[in-house]
Amino acid sequence: MPTGWRTSTRSHQHSDCVEVGRAGGGAAVRDSKDRAAGHFTATGAQWAAFLRATKDGRFDG
Repeated sequence: MPTGWRTSTRSHQHSDCVEVGRAGGGAAVRDSKDRAAGHFTATGAQWAAFLRATKDGRFDG
């Protein structure tokens, strides 16, 4: 079960709110407005790759 849930710092500026928690050696992500809907998990390598891609602007529209 994921632990240590934290809300994104950008959630206070927008209505798109997510929370990230620790799940084993990786991360779990859930919608902070609908926690009962569940979460998805990523391995440590997957999470690190996602963070790198985000910082590099690969998801910018």
